[in-house]
Amino acid sequence: MREIILDTETTGLDPDNGDRIVEIGCLEIVNRLPTQNTFHVHINPQRDMPKEAEAIHGLSAAFLADKKVFAEIADAFLAFIGDAPLVIHNADFDMKFLNSELVRAGRKTLGAHEVIDTLRMAREKFPGAPASLDALCRRFGVDNSGRDLHGALIDSALLAAVYLELSGGRQPGLVFQADDAMTRGEGDEGAPSMAQRTPQKSRPSPLPSRLAASEQAAHRDFLQNLPVAARWLQEN
Repeated sequence: MREIILDTETTGLDPDNGDRIVEIGCLEIVNRLPTQNTFHVHINPQRDMPKEAEAIHGLSAAFLADKKVFAEIADAFLAFIGDAPLVIHNADFDMKFLNSELVRAGRKTLGAHEVIDTLRMAREKFPGAPASLDALCRRFGVDNSGRDLHGALIDSALLAAVYLELSGGRQPGLVFQADDAMTRGEGDEGAPSMAQRTPQKSRPSPLPSRLAASEQAAHRDFLQNLPVAARWLQEN
């Protein structure tokens, strides 16, 4: 199963007011494990950069001036994500920006893609608790010490770790649910649970030693020279 963790950085909060995407970061996970495949671009927004936005991601208009515009990277972006589900934190925000840019570039929107919103997942799982990416990193012990500023690729890497925790870990339910089912006396159909299994019988008498008498005597002499073992032998 292939999924794409995705994050964007923008010039502001609303594409309907002229705000644009300035960075896209994507990270591929397959069968719930991150791969080495990523997609990362900085984009020339063809407009100024508000100070409030620059303070969040650190991307200035001067830095972005020589970067490609969205239309030039649109096909590579669409090819990377393919038809895989998109995992996004606060998905409505990013999807609105992405579809606005795709329409502007004359491409189809992402309406057919399955979108998994980790913000919604977190709010359902932990009602009333902080659900920002930083808060979720703290909750799950994900190291975000390198996140001085927002960045699309580093945020995607952090989100990948958070998403796997939110959805049950890399192998959801494999250990804990199985152990819990055994404790309750439940098992897979056709297979006895732990509560139903017949306990193993102990041997009526121990198996005879395979050591020769001389070897047993040498071993006992060795133990007698160890203070702790000697006390154990006297007590037993």
